[in-house]
Amino acid sequence: MVEKRVRVILVGNAKTEYLALQKTVETENQKGVTSSLHQTLLRSIESKIGLLKTDYGYGTQIPKKLIPQKYAKEFGVTNLWKVDLSGYWRLIYTLKQPQRDQTEIEIIEVWLDVLDILDHPTYDKTFGYKKRR
Repeated sequence: MVEKRVRVILVGNAKTEYLALQKTVETENQKGVTSSLHQTLLRSIESKIGLLKTDYGYGTQIPKKLIPQKYAKEFGVTNLWKVDLSGYWRLIYTLKQPQRDQTEIEIIEVWLDVLDILDHPTYDKTFGYKKRR
């Protein structure tokens, strides 16, 4: 059986949003808040990252022709995936396979770069979706 290692890396806006969300939740916890939209979203992100570590194809693949230029230019992506989060947020990621070390032929390592964490209106704008009338 081949062992798979998945390394999840938050980059760019995703890292910024995630760290800000963690800080907000920490502040809420210190104030005794036990349930909030921020806490739900953070749990959702952490849960989905856990799922992606065991099945990096868990998300929905975005067709190549629909990949926004911002991701292609900024990160050089050739594939893009999305995962739905609570509260209509989206987690956007790409898969990268690093160069294999010849001494580790039986180990497959996949890098999963989380590029963005977007609310629904920002997701629609980024991907060029328009509101239905």
